[in-house]
Amino acid sequence: MARAATSAMSRRLSPALVVAACFSLQAAAANAEPGSQAATLSPDVTVTQGALRGAPRDVSGVLAFKGVPYAAPPVGAQRWRAPQPARPWSGAHDATAFGPRCMALPGRGLARLDSPASEDCLSLNIWTAAKSSAERRPVMVWLHGGAFQFGAGAEPNTDGARLAAKGVVLVSLNYRLGVFGFLAHPDLDKEGAPSGNFGLQDQIAALKWVRANIAKFGGDPNKVTLFGESAGANSVGLLMTSPLAKGLFQRAIGESGAFWDSEQGSIRTHAEALARGRALADRLGGGTVAGLRAIPAEELAAKAPWTLALDPVTQAFSPNIDSFVVPEAPAKAFAEGRQAKVPLLAGSNGAEGAIFMGRSLPHGTASEFYAAAAAKFGAARSDDFAKLYPAATDSQLNASAETLMGDLVIREQVWEWLQMQARTGRTPVFAYQFDRRSAYAPVPIHSAEIDFVFGTLAPQRLAKPDATPNAGDRELSDRMMSYWINFARNGDPNGAGLPRWPAYRADRPEAMIFGDGAAAGPEGATSRFSFLSAFRTNGRLPEAWLDPPKPPGAAP
Repeated sequence: MARAATSAMSRRLSPALVVAACFSLQAAAANAEPGSQAATLSPDVTVTQGALRGAPRDVSGVLAFKGVPYAAPPVGAQRWRAPQPARPWSGAHDATAFGPRCMALPGRGLARLDSPASEDCLSLNIWTAAKSSAERRPVMVWLHGGAFQFGAGAEPNTDGARLAAKGVVLVSLNYRLGVFGFLAHPDLDKEGAPSGNFGLQDQIAALKWVRANIAKFGGDPNKVTLFGESAGANSVGLLMTSPLAKGLFQRAIGESGAFWDSEQGSIRTHAEALARGRALADRLGGGTVAGLRAIPAEELAAKAPWTLALDPVTQAFSPNIDSFVVPEAPAKAFAEGRQAKVPLLAGSNGAEGAIFMGRSLPHGTASEFYAAAAAKFGAARSDDFAKLYPAATDSQLNASAETLMGDLVIREQVWEWLQMQARTGRTPVFAYQFDRRSAYAPVPIHSAEIDFVFGTLAPQRLAKPDATPNAGDRELSDRMMSYWINFARNGDPNGAGLPRWPAYRADRPEAMIFGDGAAAGPEGATSRFSFLSAFRTNGRLPEAWLDPPKPPGAAP
């Protein structure tokens, strides 16, 4: 009956609306099923597409279901099309092992990602300690980082078992990356909706699958927290402005990201994304998408390169303002109150700029640094800049150059996210600053907080090989997990036995400082963020910041 209804609709609706209708029918079918599993939750669970067989409960009582398809494989003719509903299967689908990660840059990304890559990668993972499907635990859906170019939902340091053991249903997922997730081209626009944000559409499809099925795992489909780090946090910010994601999550957490801005400016336009796609098609596919679809995935990934030395916002296949998934500059939507009115918890790390120094302003000498700053920000602001980013000594110069990179790539946009949601969101907002320094976590670099949030306390990148977490690290991790879970449950991180976390106010901003312990304090560096935010116009940073300016069709 559902297939017949879908077929009838497809004769009179656009492709984008047909996809939405399919997911709606899928959700309705799932919600209409009798509650036969409400008694005891076991490794055998039936979802919309069929039966799953997950892993038995671990020592903490957590069930795990891995590699669960949430959409059909985006392969062949479906490459660069909106995600389609996952196909039904017969028998019990093996959900004891992670599915392949999405195609990414060959040889790039996180060293701990050693799973095979495939275009057939749209799967998610679920951890739950619920004893019954009737429990309705809060749900947390994790979006991994990686500049929209690499990463996966199966990274060891984001294993969801520890958070699940503390009371949530944890979901992680893969979404299409790089050229596979974010190619825009006029041929694709003719096939349906504006193109280029397929990876974001994957995230939305996963959220719809969660809404339709998560009650089977003891989760509450009306209490979903979307959270992520870096590109994952940028995804959260973008989806808060997307009409396609409306109502799919009720809380938002962003770790080190917000609007997909960078040191070279703001999220790029659809026209620029189309020009980039045309340039790739002209170079590799005879000028057509059909030609690009004929190229094997591994070959295409190798011929659409990107490195950490390049800005992924302006020099890679990544999100664009397509007026479909992303209707406008996200900072403008937040400033004018058109974002999702959901509680927000967001923050950044003390040494965000360290891994981005390959793209920093020249700073061999103080004179060189200040000359580059004057060219970027204007000579009239040179005195203000020098006060905020001093360079009286070599060490101070290097520290200021790194601080500036962290501000431009991460911290300023997170600050604006907090400010705008506090002013126009009409919902509770909470800010944090992660500045933990120990033998295990010697520098609070970009992504250092993830291991604390998930309780995995996996090896930190800059720590010595034999460094292990001490009691302070473990206590801080436990507190951060409790805060995140309380927020998922109540829209407020506070709870019994935890230091009070004050709500964020735009006119009197306070943050929770995660350092030697957890303590609230005044928000730091506000003057630096105010300086940088003053360069925004209608939500966008200056186009003159493109350095060197790239023609819109230039290859990444």
